[in-house]
Amino acid sequence: MVRRSPLAARVWAAAYALAVVVHLGALLTGADGLADASQWLLMPLLAAVLVTATRWPRGHLARWALVALAASWLGDSLPSLLESDAAFLAMIGCFLVAQVAYVVAFAPDVRRSVLHRRPVLLAPYVLVLVGLVAACAPHAGGLLVPVAVYGGVLTAMAVLATGVGPLVAVGGAVFLVSDALIALERFVPAWDLPGQDAWVMLTYCAGQALIVAGVVARHRAGIPAARRPAAAGAGAGDLVALP
Repeated sequence: MVRRSPLAARVWAAAYALAVVVHLGALLTGADGLADASQWLLMPLLAAVLVTATRWPRGHLARWALVALAASWLGDSLPSLLESDAAFLAMIGCFLVAQVAYVVAFAPDVRRSVLHRRPVLLAPYVLVLVGLVAACAPHAGGLLVPVAVYGGVLTAMAVLATGVGPLVAVGGAVFLVSDALIALERFVPAWDLPGQDAWVMLTYCAGQALIVAGVVARHRAGIPAARRPAAAGAGAGDLVALP
């Protein structure tokens, strides 16, 4: 059954979608100042969606997802205050914290993930990780170890996401693609993807939004029916589909 999210959550979701469109447009038109400012807004808006779409007590999954969004916001913001390798390491460090937070959030559902239910499906994740590290290794230099560690945690996040639900599983995989694009641009000289920055941010924003939508769906599915607010109807623009 599909139910509407609270009005506040739908408003924040619309604001997030608008910020994503503005940000992508700024990237494609070279409006660097607008691109930076809009990027700083993305994760706070998505966190507002999660907060307003869930009810107290939010539980383990939603709480740690909020930690991951906060760390992601730092990863979006701090690099603009630094330069070169320092900016890259700050970004990697903040997003490493975000990925660890997601791993902690998803870990209780490990027995529902492909790790236990369909181990053969681990192969694509392992191949992506090994291929990515191998592609980056010749030019990563002293950054190879932090990149490999981050890649391992990122892959673990994507694998564990498969145990939470289909939206979170797809979100984790798309997030993996986004960070893979960043690594390829940074460490593979031959890599030349037209609209690279826009593709990175599109997959990043989509991945995070899918994770949040899945977290909200899981949270609401765990609330007894008597505690759910009455729904006026369903709409195609709703962020969350509930069972």
